[in-house]
Amino acid sequence: MISLLRKLPLTVSPTTLTRLMDSSSSSTSTAAKASSQMHRLLILAQQLRHYKPPPSCLDELEEQQIQETTGKVVSQLGFEESVTPVVRDPQWFRPKKAAVLICLFEGDAGDLRVILTKRSSRLSTHSGEVSLPGGKAEEADKGDAETATREAEEEIGLDPSLVDVVTFLEPFLSKHLLRVIPVIGILRDKKAFKPIPNPAEVEEVFDAPLEMFIKDENRRDEEREWLGDKYLIHLFDYEFESKKYLIWGLTAAILIRAASVVFQKPAAFLEQNPKFKFPRVIDKDTSMETNSETK
Repeated sequence: MISLLRKLPLTVSPTTLTRLMDSSSSSTSTAAKASSQMHRLLILAQQLRHYKPPPSCLDELEEQQIQETTGKVVSQLGFEESVTPVVRDPQWFRPKKAAVLICLFEGDAGDLRVILTKRSSRLSTHSGEVSLPGGKAEEADKGDAETATREAEEEIGLDPSLVDVVTFLEPFLSKHLLRVIPVIGILRDKKAFKPIPNPAEVEEVFDAPLEMFIKDENRRDEEREWLGDKYLIHLFDYEFESKKYLIWGLTAAILIRAASVVFQKPAAFLEQNPKFKFPRVIDKDTSMETNSETK
């Protein structure tokens, strides 16, 4: 402050002096806030890097066999692969790989938030539904992190250099049994990200508090049945900037798990995942009511 006062002309008015002092204090406060925010994000990144997802029910040999095969697969909701008993014959289970980006940042109120998208209403499937940025793996991708960040850049203009990938969650199974890997990344500087939605795929880009997905507020569930087993699907009603969104299906399932890992506590409600079983015969009539398909 002394150096600031030394630069002032002798004729400065009290009003101008007050304004400059307020500006200097505000600037110092902003810098301190940014430093504190960065420190919290670094601690979170360190914590998440130590996360080890539970083992998949597939052993390494079976997983290799699965990745080497392709084909049409059954439709169902997204659930952790680690809790789903999988038929051992790879002829019955042939998932293609995909990845989604759980991009976290600290909001103005100090809460941890996640970037979401609303799919374009022009899409032929799951139009207008909420999803995480992501999609199918391409042969050129060097791994799940590259798949997720590449797709995020294509969908919403998120520069991969702005995102620190810190961990991966256990695989989920999408509607068509895509083997979806949730990739958790931290956005260091939210202001550096200027969303540019790809109109062919994304209608809106918004964010939501991550902790919402382990709270019982604004949540409802519906009971369903899959091959004789009953389970729950969770639906979250969310309002952001006077717009209302419904977050459910695969997207909700992944975010429930992500919030549980990040905040290190279980959801405040019964999840009731199904004891998923793969049918021996897969045809066009083998389906399960769902949403939020990874493209």
